[in-house]
Amino acid sequence: MIRVVLADDHAVVRQGLRTFLDLQEDIEVVAEASDGEEAVAAAAELDPDIVLLDLVMPRLDGLGALKSLRHGRARILVLTSFGDDDKLFAALRAGAAGYLLKDVQPTELVRAIRSAHAGESPLSPAIATRVVEEVAQGGVSAHDDLTPRELDVLALIARGRSNKVIARELGVAEKTVKTHVSHILAKLGVSDRTQAALYAVRQGL
Repeated sequence: MIRVVLADDHAVVRQGLRTFLDLQEDIEVVAEASDGEEAVAAAAELDPDIVLLDLVMPRLDGLGALKSLRHGRARILVLTSFGDDDKLFAALRAGAAGYLLKDVQPTELVRAIRSAHAGESPLSPAIATRVVEEVAQGGVSAHDDLTPRELDVLALIARGRSNKVIARELGVAEKTVKTHVSHILAKLGVSDRTQAALYAVRQGL
Protein backbone atom coordinates (compact mmCIF):
# COMPACT_ATOMS: atom_id res chain seq x y z
CA MET A 1 0.00 0.00 0.00
CA ILE A 2 1.37 3.43 -1.00
CA ARG A 3 0.69 5.82 1.88
CA VAL A 4 0.18 9.44 0.76
CA VAL A 5 -0.01 12.82 2.52
CA LEU A 6 -1.90 15.52 0.53
CA ALA A 7 -0.66 19.08 1.06
CA ASP A 8 -2.67 21.86 -0.62
CA ASP A 9 -4.21 25.01 0.84
CA HIS A 10 -7.44 24.56 -1.14
CA ALA A 11 -9.85 22.20 0.63
CA VAL A 12 -11.76 21.50 -2.59
CA VAL A 13 -8.53 20.38 -4.31
CA ARG A 14 -7.64 18.08 -1.40
CA GLN A 15 -11.15 16.64 -1.39
CA GLY A 16 -11.05 15.95 -5.14
CA LEU A 17 -7.64 14.32 -4.90
CA ARG A 18 -8.62 12.20 -1.90
CA THR A 19 -11.87 11.05 -3.57
CA PHE A 20 -9.99 9.83 -6.63
CA LEU A 21 -6.97 8.36 -4.83
CA ASP A 22 -9.17 6.48 -2.37
CA LEU A 23 -10.59 4.56 -5.35
CA GLN A 24 -7.15 3.05 -6.02
CA GLU A 25 -6.58 -0.31 -4.38
CA ASP A 26 -2.86 0.32 -3.79
CA ILE A 27 -3.02 3.95 -2.53
CA GLU A 28 -4.14 5.20 0.88
CA VAL A 29 -4.40 8.91 1.81
CA VAL A 30 -3.20 8.95 5.42
CA ALA A 31 -3.41 12.73 6.07
CA GLU A 32 -4.23 16.11 4.57
CA ALA A 33 -2.31 19.35 5.19
CA SER A 34 -3.37 22.91 4.37
CA ASP A 35 0.13 24.41 4.56
CA GLY A 36 3.80 23.46 4.65
CA GLU A 37 4.04 23.27 8.43
CA GLU A 38 1.16 20.79 8.60
CA ALA A 39 2.76 18.77 5.78
CA VAL A 40 6.11 18.52 7.61
CA ALA A 41 4.36 17.57 10.88
CA ALA A 42 2.19 14.93 9.16
CA ALA A 43 5.20 13.41 7.39
CA ALA A 44 7.17 13.27 10.65
CA GLU A 45 4.29 11.63 12.52
CA LEU A 46 2.98 9.21 9.88
CA ASP A 47 6.11 8.35 7.81
CA PRO A 48 4.26 8.27 4.45
CA ASP A 49 5.72 6.95 1.20
CA ILE A 50 4.70 10.00 -0.85
CA VAL A 51 3.96 13.64 -0.03
CA LEU A 52 1.90 15.31 -2.77
CA LEU A 53 2.93 18.92 -2.29
CA ASP A 54 1.55 22.20 -3.59
CA LEU A 55 4.17 24.97 -3.81
CA VAL A 56 2.08 28.06 -3.00
CA MET A 57 0.65 27.74 0.52
CA PRO A 58 0.36 30.01 3.58
CA ARG A 59 2.71 30.00 6.61
CA LEU A 60 5.35 27.68 5.16
CA ASP A 61 5.27 27.32 1.37
CA GLY A 62 6.11 24.18 -0.58
CA LEU A 63 9.77 25.08 -1.14
CA GLY A 64 10.22 25.75 2.57
CA ALA A 65 8.55 22.45 3.41
CA LEU A 66 10.72 20.61 0.88
CA LYS A 67 13.87 21.56 2.76
CA SER A 68 12.59 19.72 5.83
CA LEU A 69 10.84 16.90 4.00
CA ARG A 70 13.89 15.96 1.90
CA HIS A 71 15.58 14.52 5.00
CA GLY A 72 12.78 12.00 5.54
CA ARG A 73 12.00 8.74 3.78
CA ALA A 74 9.01 10.06 1.81
CA ARG A 75 9.42 10.95 -1.85
CA ILE A 76 8.06 14.42 -2.60
CA LEU A 77 5.87 14.90 -5.65
CA VAL A 78 5.16 18.56 -6.43
CA LEU A 79 1.65 19.19 -7.81
CA THR A 80 1.28 22.85 -8.72
CA SER A 81 -0.29 25.33 -11.13
CA PHE A 82 3.10 26.99 -11.68
CA GLY A 83 5.52 25.75 -14.33
CA ASP A 84 7.88 28.74 -14.35
CA ASP A 85 11.59 27.97 -14.28
CA ASP A 86 12.31 29.61 -10.93
CA LYS A 87 9.89 27.39 -9.04
CA LEU A 88 10.62 24.29 -11.12
CA PHE A 89 14.39 24.26 -10.70
CA ALA A 90 14.25 25.48 -7.09
CA ALA A 91 11.92 22.56 -6.26
CA LEU A 92 14.06 19.98 -8.06
CA ARG A 93 17.22 21.27 -6.38
CA ALA A 94 15.45 21.22 -3.00
CA GLY A 95 14.82 17.51 -3.39
CA ALA A 96 11.48 17.05 -5.18
CA ALA A 97 11.32 13.58 -6.75
CA GLY A 98 8.89 14.75 -9.43
CA TYR A 99 7.05 17.83 -10.69
CA LEU A 100 3.51 17.78 -12.07
CA LEU A 101 1.20 20.55 -13.22
CA LYS A 102 -2.39 20.60 -11.95
CA ASP A 103 -3.74 20.08 -15.48
CA VAL A 104 -2.47 16.49 -15.24
CA GLN A 105 -5.10 13.81 -15.92
CA PRO A 106 -6.16 11.85 -12.80
CA THR A 107 -4.91 8.59 -14.31
CA GLU A 108 -1.53 10.23 -15.03
CA LEU A 109 -1.35 11.45 -11.44
CA VAL A 110 -1.91 7.93 -10.13
CA ARG A 111 0.76 6.62 -12.51
CA ALA A 112 3.14 9.33 -11.29
CA ILE A 113 2.54 8.40 -7.63
CA ARG A 114 3.28 4.76 -8.41
CA SER A 115 6.41 5.59 -10.40
CA ALA A 116 7.71 7.96 -7.71
CA HIS A 117 7.14 5.21 -5.15
CA ALA A 118 9.16 2.88 -7.42
CA GLY A 119 12.09 5.31 -7.32
CA GLU A 120 11.47 7.13 -10.60
CA SER A 121 11.14 10.88 -11.12
CA PRO A 122 7.88 11.70 -12.94
CA LEU A 123 7.62 15.05 -14.74
CA SER A 124 4.73 16.62 -16.65
CA PRO A 125 5.60 16.59 -20.38
CA ALA A 126 5.95 20.39 -20.56
CA ILE A 127 8.19 20.32 -17.49
CA ALA A 128 10.35 17.49 -18.88
CA THR A 129 10.86 19.54 -22.06
CA ARG A 130 12.02 22.55 -20.03
CA VAL A 131 14.42 20.44 -17.99
CA VAL A 132 15.96 18.84 -21.08
CA GLU A 133 16.32 22.24 -22.79
CA GLU A 134 17.98 23.70 -19.72
CA VAL A 135 20.37 20.79 -19.37
CA ALA A 136 21.15 20.93 -23.11
CA GLN A 137 22.10 24.59 -22.71
CA GLY A 138 24.29 23.74 -19.75
CA GLY A 139 22.13 26.02 -17.60
CA VAL A 140 21.63 23.66 -14.67
CA SER A 141 24.79 23.22 -12.64
CA ALA A 142 22.82 21.17 -10.15
CA HIS A 143 25.67 18.71 -9.76
CA ASP A 144 27.07 21.26 -7.29
CA ASP A 145 24.40 19.85 -4.93
CA LEU A 146 25.56 16.23 -5.36
CA THR A 147 27.53 14.52 -2.62
CA PRO A 148 30.92 12.99 -3.52
CA ARG A 149 29.36 9.51 -3.46
CA GLU A 150 26.49 10.65 -5.73
CA LEU A 151 29.09 12.04 -8.16
CA ASP A 152 30.81 8.61 -8.14
CA VAL A 153 27.48 6.94 -8.93
CA LEU A 154 26.68 9.49 -11.67
CA ALA A 155 30.08 8.90 -13.32
CA LEU A 156 29.38 5.14 -13.38
CA ILE A 157 25.86 5.73 -14.78
CA ALA A 158 27.49 7.76 -17.56
CA ARG A 159 29.67 4.72 -18.34
CA GLY A 160 26.53 2.62 -18.74
CA ARG A 161 26.94 0.59 -15.54
CA SER A 162 23.85 -1.07 -14.02
CA ASN A 163 22.88 -0.62 -10.36
CA LYS A 164 24.20 -4.11 -9.61
CA VAL A 165 27.60 -3.36 -11.16
CA ILE A 166 27.79 0.06 -9.46
CA ALA A 167 27.03 -1.59 -6.11
CA ARG A 168 29.83 -4.10 -6.66
CA GLU A 169 32.34 -1.44 -7.77
CA LEU A 170 31.57 0.85 -4.82
CA GLY A 171 31.21 -1.96 -2.28
CA VAL A 172 27.69 -0.98 -1.20
CA ALA A 173 24.24 -2.60 -1.30
CA GLU A 174 22.23 -2.37 -4.52
CA LYS A 175 19.41 -0.75 -2.51
CA THR A 176 21.84 2.01 -1.49
CA VAL A 177 22.72 2.60 -5.15
CA LYS A 178 19.00 2.87 -6.02
CA THR A 179 18.63 5.55 -3.33
CA HIS A 180 21.65 7.44 -4.70
CA VAL A 181 20.24 7.22 -8.25
CA SER A 182 16.84 8.60 -7.21
CA HIS A 183 18.54 11.49 -5.38
CA ILE A 184 20.75 12.20 -8.41
CA LEU A 185 17.76 12.26 -10.80
CA ALA A 186 15.84 14.58 -8.47
CA LYS A 187 18.76 16.95 -7.91
CA LEU A 188 19.62 17.12 -11.61
CA GLY A 189 15.95 17.49 -12.52
CA VAL A 190 16.02 14.65 -15.05
CA SER A 191 13.56 11.79 -15.36
CA ASP A 192 15.77 8.82 -16.20
CA ARG A 193 19.31 7.41 -16.24
CA THR A 194 19.83 8.27 -19.92
CA GLN A 195 19.25 11.99 -19.30
CA ALA A 196 21.51 11.80 -16.23
CA ALA A 197 24.24 10.17 -18.32
CA LEU A 198 23.88 12.83 -21.04
CA TYR A 199 24.11 15.51 -18.37
CA ALA A 200 27.28 13.92 -16.93
CA VAL A 201 28.91 13.75 -20.36
CA ARG A 202 28.03 17.36 -21.16
CA GLN A 203 29.41 18.52 -17.82
CA GLY A 204 32.60 16.57 -18.28
CA LEU A 205 31.92 14.36 -15.26
